[in-house]
Amino acid sequence: MQKKIQRGAFFPVSLGCPKNLNDLEVISGGLLAAGWSIADSPENADLYLVNTCAFIPAARNEAVEEIVRGIEWKKAAPHRLLAVSGCLTAYDRDQTFRRRFSEVDFWLGIDDIARADEVLQGKAASASCRFLADETLPRLQLTVPHLAYLKIADGCNNCCTYCAIPLLRGRLRSLPTASIVGEARQRISSGVRELVVVAQDISAYGMDRPGSGENLAKLLGELNRIEGDFVIRLLYTHPAHYSDELIDAINANGKVMPYLDIPLQHISDPLLRAMNRHVSQKEVVDLIAKLRRNIPDLVLRSTFITGFPGESEAQFEELADFCRETKFERLGVFPFSPEPGTAAAKLPHQLPGEIAEARATLLMKRQISRMRRMQKNRIGTRERILVDACDKSVAWGRGVADAPEIDNFVIVENPPRRCRQGEFLDVEIVGSQNCDVIARAMAKKRK
Repeated sequence: MQKKIQRGAFFPVSLGCPKNLNDLEVISGGLLAAGWSIADSPENADLYLVNTCAFIPAARNEAVEEIVRGIEWKKAAPHRLLAVSGCLTAYDRDQTFRRRFSEVDFWLGIDDIARADEVLQGKAASASCRFLADETLPRLQLTVPHLAYLKIADGCNNCCTYCAIPLLRGRLRSLPTASIVGEARQRISSGVRELVVVAQDISAYGMDRPGSGENLAKLLGELNRIEGDFVIRLLYTHPAHYSDELIDAINANGKVMPYLDIPLQHISDPLLRAMNRHVSQKEVVDLIAKLRRNIPDLVLRSTFITGFPGESEAQFEELADFCRETKFERLGVFPFSPEPGTAAAKLPHQLPGEIAEARATLLMKRQISRMRRMQKNRIGTRERILVDACDKSVAWGRGVADAPEIDNFVIVENPPRRCRQGEFLDVEIVGSQNCDVIARAMAKKRK
């Protein structure tokens, strides 16, 4: 057992997705409640805390780079401590990273999110994945004041063959609706104007507790009823889990933005089966048509994987044709990488990495060309945006089509003198700049 350490100032570093950032907010809130303070820079910190992602090789490389940076920071003063939390600790089942980076003082597991100070004070870290943060836990909001990520579940039961999330995060576990609404009320009352609902698969919300009667459709209704001027954005849904009830809820609740992130991963039926995606090509095509038909002004984001084992040139072209015909407003493409412990890593007909990379590059090149044309088509339209930052000459905001840290900006030239971060602004799109658009503020109507 380690000796207790003196509580001082910590500097948090967040890597990976918004779900990870939400975890770090809970870790940071717990440390503050235990008597730690937060440092404004590493130089003023006693503890360097790296919350890691390990989903794909690029994420693990980023984690390694940050740990190395933390080790160099630690060497500058004898009292400094280095802690690593997040998915890398769960990924490191064979202790490879712990042996490689013996300079790290503490490794915090997923179940240590709310007990970080206990681990720092010498109590053993946990190796399980059952933890889920509720609204009673202290949090330190690490986003801009008007934006918050609302994590409604953790873990995943989908078991896609390429994905290590169930290995890293465990089985699906959903928060009760009352807990989620309680946290949302706290966020709104503190000035949040955009709630981003996140989980590994928010559309599976409540499926781990079928007797509760809770699901995403009902949750959206409850969130929509919270008083205040704010919007709700949905991230990470699975195409197999859409129902008419959910589509109606998205359309009927006015605070829910018509922005849907539906990672489809591929469109070829043999590959969808090999990926264990639980949907067919026809079901995907029918779902997209239904969504376009029933949700006005819908913005669709998706992601795809190229170079999955056995993907032929014809199947890749089938995917490319589907992307061209579907006209996704937003798209991401990732080359396949065989993740240790996953079923896909053991499949025959593994493709060379350079083929997967080349196909991903080609698909994104075509998407960027399409998106630039789409951005030009927005010229002359009017939108309501949320201002992320502004100065005297320009403001940067986001509309329905622009998820934070993922998508693009609406750049407002010569904004109103009273333009403030975190306020809604009505604008007219007057131009485009690469994948961003240029806008001017519309005069407010006199009462």
